[in-house]
Amino acid sequence: MFLAFGLVAVLFASMSAGAPSETGAPFVVTRDVPYRDAGGDALIAERCLVDIVHPDATRVEQDRLPVLVWFHAGGLTAGEKWVPPGFRDTGFVVVAAGYRLSPDVEARVCIEDAAAAVAWCIDHIDEYGGDPSRIVVTGHSAGGYLASMIGLDKRWLAAHGKNPDTLAGLAPISGHGITHFRVRAERGIPGTRAIVDELAPLYHVRADAPPMLMISGDREREMLGRYEESAFFWRMMRVIGHEDVELMELDGYDHGGVVGPAQRLVVEFAERVTREAQ
Repeated sequence: MFLAFGLVAVLFASMSAGAPSETGAPFVVTRDVPYRDAGGDALIAERCLVDIVHPDATRVEQDRLPVLVWFHAGGLTAGEKWVPPGFRDTGFVVVAAGYRLSPDVEARVCIEDAAAAVAWCIDHIDEYGGDPSRIVVTGHSAGGYLASMIGLDKRWLAAHGKNPDTLAGLAPISGHGITHFRVRAERGIPGTRAIVDELAPLYHVRADAPPMLMISGDREREMLGRYEESAFFWRMMRVIGHEDVELMELDGYDHGGVVGPAQRLVVEFAERVTREAQ
């Protein structure tokens, strides 16, 4: 089902209100936690880190909270980890993950890092008050592509002994459905030529994937057919038999602007699927 949203600025303002400080109860921020062994690799040591918004030490041993894992945008070539303000003060443990970038590494290494970050969360998020059985993976643009790839193509998490079907949900925002344009650029393929191969989420559509929420900006304002990619991706998930996948188009928002109002929609989706996963 396609839904169009005209969300006003008041909504975005409300998402930022009441964000906890880094030292105040009940949540704190722990920064730059490594999620993979650098083994002397300076780039891994610099980029493969997470920031975690989590209960303070007096609450960590209480009931485990659901988890949002967030991957930043940047075309797989730029960007830094950051915690979306709309995810704070929502009752979720939030993990903002960095990853290595092209051209320092091939684009597929970004997927490897994303999988390693999620695998680390499954193994360690309970130490920060999170519930490893209630993890929702999300991200914007390149981050949305990473969320879809590791959630649909089982080999990335399988490399860490994990199964993406244990995730509570996937929520890509304006993410590629086709093969990422950076992958195509590495092969000398222009950005206007669509490719669907093993590095495309569309290639891995399956009925037994975790619940999915796909969010796109306005089809007339989005980046280079990104809404149409999302629509085809959604349709193929439905055709193959996935029963819990939804596409939302946010009227009036372009590719960059969509990330603000999308945060509330991701939280609402995550609240539902993590409640159902209990």
